Amino acid sequence: MKKIFLFVTAVMALSFVAPEKGISKKERKDAAKFLKETEMGVYASVKNLSEAQLKFKPAEDKWSVEECLKHIAASETMLWQAANGAIEQAANPEKRAEIKMTDEDVKTKVPDRTHKVKTAPPLEPQNTAFATAEEALASFKENRTKLIAYVTNTEADLRNHVAAFPFGSLDAYQVILFIGAHSRRHTMQIEEVKMDPNFPKE
Repeated sequence: MKKIFLFVTAVMALSFVAPEKGISKKERKDAAKFLKETEMGVYASVKNLSEAQLKFKPAEDKWSVEECLKHIAASETMLWQAANGAIEQAANPEKRAEIKMTDEDVKTKVPDRTHKVKTAPPLEPQNTAFATAEEALASFKENRTKLIAYVTNTEADLRNHVAAFPFGSLDAYQVILFIGAHSRRHTMQIEEVKMDPNFPKE
């Protein structure tokens, strides 16, 4: 009888545990960790670079480190606007069938620079609002801090808000992962610039 009582008590206790709202604790933790890791990657790639190093271009049609930073910062804003726009619309879980990428796909395939992608004109470095690498980095830091705080605390049902992009559909949670993956992609581009044999020594 005592065992039955304990079992019933345990079941009742579990029934009163509030369900998680929106994304799970694991999803929050994973996204925040990925965003922080990719943020640190950007900082590390440009640490202590001189003006000459920031502005060096491997070729006329290649971006400099500074231009990569401008693109990263502008994209950070644009991609969050896309995610937030989807979140503010009515949930559309029926669109989930259109999603072809897993979370892991987003984190690993987006940074893959063997697949070249031409950016939209508003995100080309010369068309951004940033005059210097310092301005771009400050904007990036501010927006990434806000994004990490958002994904850590939001109660929005990110999985059931799906947005369509030219490359395919993603849910709002995946768009947040995409932001981190995108900055990693261009951090790798920065490292490619730094490896050029003509990259200034100082």
